[in-house]
Amino acid sequence: MAHKFEIYKDKAGEFRVRFKFNSEVMFSTEGYSSKESAKNAIESIKTNGPGAPVEDNS
Repeated sequence: MAHKFEIYKDKAGEFRVRFKFNSEVMFSTEGYSSKESAKNAIESIKTNGPGAPVEDNS
């Protein structure tokens, strides 16, 4: 698969989510205290992301 979400623990012990495309990290989230919260973040991105507008601040 060319893309995937990964849940991992950072050095502070918090759960984070990163999205990879072709093994390159495209973005990662803030830290969450529980794995369930990280899973909820993934579902929120899947649900709300496709319709999100693009804001160009350049």
